[in-house]
Amino acid sequence: MSETEEGGAGEGNAGGEVERWERDTLARLAAAGLAEQRRARRWGILFKSLVLLYLFVLLFAVLGGRSLFAPAEKAAGPHTAMIDVRGEISASSDANADRLIEGLRDAFDSPQTRGVILRINSPGGSPVQAGMVYDAIRRLRKQHPDIPVYAVATDICASGAYYIAAAADRIYANRASIVGSIGVRYSGFGFTGAMQKLGIQRRMITAGKHKAMLDPFLPQDPAGAQRMQTMVDHIHQQFIDAVKQGRGKRLDDHDPELFSGLVWTGKQAIGKGLVDDLATPAQVARKVIGASNIVDFTPHKDFWQRVSDRLGASFASALHSEFFSAHLH
Repeated sequence: MSETEEGGAGEGNAGGEVERWERDTLARLAAAGLAEQRRARRWGILFKSLVLLYLFVLLFAVLGGRSLFAPAEKAAGPHTAMIDVRGEISASSDANADRLIEGLRDAFDSPQTRGVILRINSPGGSPVQAGMVYDAIRRLRKQHPDIPVYAVATDICASGAYYIAAAADRIYANRASIVGSIGVRYSGFGFTGAMQKLGIQRRMITAGKHKAMLDPFLPQDPAGAQRMQTMVDHIHQQFIDAVKQGRGKRLDDHDPELFSGLVWTGKQAIGKGLVDDLATPAQVARKVIGASNIVDFTPHKDFWQRVSDRLGASFASALHSEFFSAHLH
């Protein structure tokens, strides 16, 4: 090889080393930049959280611990009181018996209330919670015979939600509302087949003959299943009795599907006697009750509860985002 060729090869090697050094340097700089961005983001989240906490503490001190949305005089003149029954009906949800009954009591106790509307948009839930609200409505109606109660279904009024609606003097719906589902269900799972395939044995010690009656890791006991069926049938009959008591002769008792758990549209439900007419809450307030001013008596979480919930959700979301941004990079 000539000296010229050797010199060219040397220069090529040197050029390659320079290019590799440049690439390595750029990679290190990029990694350092990403690390610095992550550190800045973490400090930013911490700083914002501390500022928010400081503002909330300051606001709390200024207000003396009072809620920004403390109960006030509901209305100056005659009004229609409205209670929202929204979402799942359960002891742990917003649509729980204690909260709904509290709103009903406030609505009936208001001297300017001319009528009460239950605005319902719920698929149902606990028969216990629904039954408690049903009983409270009937009790309050007896105590305040001059204040009628009307249920108005919006998107859905099914199962436990219809249980509550049945206590009203009249039920209204939209033509496309989903109404009915007068039934009770209990569901579970059985894993015995999967356990056999995996070679898993169930080992359990109980005190009480039927304590493990519905254990999903044991074969279903026919006697236990029959006991549960009897219990579900009993709850179903309570539901049926409540609907019959509330709706009376308006029901089509000769329809074998009425209490089968089926649902109908609001327009179809009129023919079944489950709904009286089609109307919105505003129409009922204006045309039926005669008080177009609607006042919401639904008990809501106070300011600090809502702040706590939102702050907790925001903080969890920030941590989630930070965690994944740190790991994805």
